[in-house]
Amino acid sequence: MSTDGPDVPEGQSGYEMARKALEEARAAARAAGKPVGMGRAAPIRSRRRSGDRSRRRWSGAGPDSRDPQPLGRLTGRIAKEHGWQPKISEGSLFGMWDSIVGDDIASHASPERLNETVLHVRAESTAWATQLRYMQGQIIAKIAASVGDGVVTSLRIVGPQAPSWRKGPRHVSGRGPRDTYG
Repeated sequence: MSTDGPDVPEGQSGYEMARKALEEARAAARAAGKPVGMGRAAPIRSRRRSGDRSRRRWSGAGPDSRDPQPLGRLTGRIAKEHGWQPKISEGSLFGMWDSIVGDDIASHASPERLNETVLHVRAESTAWATQLRYMQGQIIAKIAASVGDGVVTSLRIVGPQAPSWRKGPRHVSGRGPRDTYG
């Protein structure tokens, strides 16, 4: 007797044994009064109404909700469901600033922060700050087209910071070096 599996009678192959087991199972089913069919199995019937065709079992040639979806679309839907959309829009605005406003403006101005829907932009000179104020409507339109409408409704454009005379840990309050001039 072998320890590998069941004993196989001499001269019978595995195919012949399987065929014999199938015939015995069919004979037992007939004896129990169950119908035995040859060929394909009958289609699976669902418990829902036959007129409800909202859920099919196959996708077909057209797009379906079960088809693979682009990752961007799925993450966008998840962000909306969890309320992350405003922070994602803000991150996109700061990350894509160069491509939104163009390289020329981006080399002379940069966004600092977004409070509510007011974007604070710092220009490198007062001349650029003035120029950006004239272009404010165009910049807001570009932002709305690329990040989304309503993310930024107005701009607060400021020039460079004036130098500070407050230097060192032991500062004396007052007007500083200007108080000696007459």
